[in-house]
Amino acid sequence: MTAVLVNEWMNGDTEPFTLELADEMDDKAFYKFCRRNDHLRFERNPDGTILIMPNTGGKTGKRNSEINFELVLWNRQHKKGVVFDSSTAFKLPNFATRSPDAAWISDERWNSLNEDEQERFPPIAPDFVVELMSASDILKKAQEKMHEYIENGVQLAWLIQPSTQTVFIYRIDGTISKVIDFDNKLSGENVLPEFEFLLKLLL
Repeated sequence: MTAVLVNEWMNGDTEPFTLELADEMDDKAFYKFCRRNDHLRFERNPDGTILIMPNTGGKTGKRNSEINFELVLWNRQHKKGVVFDSSTAFKLPNFATRSPDAAWISDERWNSLNEDEQERFPPIAPDFVVELMSASDILKKAQEKMHEYIENGVQLAWLIQPSTQTVFIYRIDGTISKVIDFDNKLSGENVLPEFEFLLKLLL
């Protein structure tokens, strides 16, 4: 049986609940399931539990657009890889399927995938990801997801919490740093050379 975890935003309770589907889903079946229900957003845990994710509100959507625009602009200038928006799901090495708010993969790694892998949910951990928290997101759960990204090969990850003007920066070497105050700017470091993001764009 495949469990579908319905988050608290759906039922107003503090604890999520699960729905049971009749059959186990392999990767192709999960992809078809998501396509048939494209009015909803899904992620999947390593154990196969499917998460129904909320759509973003206006402020979060606006902030997502700013991040993606700056990332696309940098990538067009440097031509080093491919940028993905929050609708893209990636199958990580631990079998989880995640949809970061923004992601980037180098050309070399992206081109190592075949046509079918690129078309569906790419079986690859991005080099760089961004997760932008909404006001209702729980910090501990968001931080757990960031650790999962790094453990699965993501080189650099930003967790942005606008409500406190705080950013947690995760790196493949295990180091984590914290930026407080949106008067600062973030660096793409050695993963995205010369990329800088002005946090005041998120205010």
